[in-house]
Amino acid sequence: MTAKAEMEFAVEVEILGRVRHKNLLGLRGFYAGGDERLIVYDYMPNHSLITHLHGQLAAECLLDWPRRMMIAIGSAEGIAYLHHEANPHIIHRDIKASNVLLDSEFQAKVADFGFAKLIPEGVTHLTTRVKGTLGYLAPEYAMLGKVSESCDVFSFGILLLEIISARKPLEKLAGGVKRDIVQWATPYVHKGAFDHIADPRLKGDYDMEELKRVIMIAMKCTDTNPENRPSMSEVVSWLKGGVGSRRKEMRIVKNNEYDDEDEDEDYADDDETDYEVFGTEDYGTRGRKKF
Repeated sequence: MTAKAEMEFAVEVEILGRVRHKNLLGLRGFYAGGDERLIVYDYMPNHSLITHLHGQLAAECLLDWPRRMMIAIGSAEGIAYLHHEANPHIIHRDIKASNVLLDSEFQAKVADFGFAKLIPEGVTHLTTRVKGTLGYLAPEYAMLGKVSESCDVFSFGILLLEIISARKPLEKLAGGVKRDIVQWATPYVHKGAFDHIADPRLKGDYDMEELKRVIMIAMKCTDTNPENRPSMSEVVSWLKGGVGSRRKEMRIVKNNEYDDEDEDEDYADDDETDYEVFGTEDYGTRGRKKF
């Protein structure tokens, strides 16, 4: 077993031992002997979200609009718990469709804490090695290695657009050029053509005002400036219908069984990143929001 795999196993067991929430995957036990490392979770009969959006269950279209909103809200509540209620606070660092598992009632369970970071009291961000999945990484994290709770918010915004549209976070265009889901959605948002963003398999069976509201939330979450992104507690409130509770305008800023792991590989040629950005970890103190 590599040192990297050993570290991810240790981190996941530690995090799972700390958290208890209905929208976080529960730890039943673990085993560490010789070169074997096993983690025992609750069984998730409806597999992962990626299986329904892009995998072997996608054609069956089991995710109608109410289920998609339930999954979005559940995922948001799980992440909000990590950011605001867990002690110390936790940054997941790998929010994506394959890490959202679905139980028998299609309730979302956020999983895979191998890349998670515990945030010491009074700290707003860390400068660390970049880990995660291309297409979901916040720009300040991907380019500078600065990770904060806002990075999870960005990743959730990408996930939310993915849930709405059933499009992958990254797609290849002619000539090998890659376009992310925000770049694809932004022109439709500016035109007010929100129905063009919705998954065609829904066949228009959704409330147009709710669709517009949820897309606007996703766009706010994926603002390129981390200071403009909402907190996950705000996102939960907005998704549940409390958008009007915050006066700040949600304006758009233009962005210049089944093998779930195999399906995840289709996102990009090399979607896993793990490289050293800085040699040491730098802790930013809480109260400093400048990036």
